[in-house]
Amino acid sequence: MHPDKLRSIMAAVANGKMSIEEAMVSLKELPYEDLGFAKLDHHRHLRRGFPEVVLCENKTPEQIMAIVDKMVERECNVLATRVSREVFESVHAVHKGAEYNSDARAMTITVRPIKRRKGNVTIVTAGTSDIPVAEEAAVTADMMGCRVLRVYDVGVAGIHRLFDRRHDISRSDAVVVAAGMEGALASVVGGLVECPVVAVPTSIGYGASFGGLAALLGMLNTCSPGVSVVNIDNGFGAGYFASLIASRK
Repeated sequence: MHPDKLRSIMAAVANGKMSIEEAMVSLKELPYEDLGFAKLDHHRHLRRGFPEVVLCENKTPEQIMAIVDKMVERECNVLATRVSREVFESVHAVHKGAEYNSDARAMTITVRPIKRRKGNVTIVTAGTSDIPVAEEAAVTADMMGCRVLRVYDVGVAGIHRLFDRRHDISRSDAVVVAAGMEGALASVVGGLVECPVVAVPTSIGYGASFGGLAALLGMLNTCSPGVSVVNIDNGFGAGYFASLIASRK
């Protein structure tokens, strides 16, 4: 349940416009709602400041639709990741406000206006092939209310491209760096900026990259202080973490 909705219920009870029994009906499914195949954490927004996010991978279209329906009913903004175009089309047929980022494979439904924060999050990629992971981070940061700047295809193979955008990146409150291959870009960016850097290794690269493992190990072994690392291809986790950092300013 959105905090504004909870406040309105409490205010209605305090003003005598709603009985305690009526309020209990509205609140009966806190802290979660059991759908059988899923337990929706309606308290997530109250605890964390952001609703539960739906990972659609390995869920059936019917399960996804049921979860989305309940979240919209509870006036929660929806962020769903790893969404196929077919699933999005099914949801969009019912919820016309649904939007789809095909690069990120992310679906959003803005039920309530997003409260904009002061924080700036910059999303940086080593190459164009890293953009899908970066876009997942960008969509997440935007839904969390941060201003998002995209700086793509500035990897170390042509590092002058990064230096051309150094001023823009240095104005960030948090930076997400998505890189595959050897993952060196995160260390370079970490040595140029004073804000925290969230490194996300991608599964881009030839055989010895081991599906992103080489980049992961390279980022974990960074010599640049202030660099944190999330799991391979976890753009959502990187965007979420960077947004929590940026929103603390």
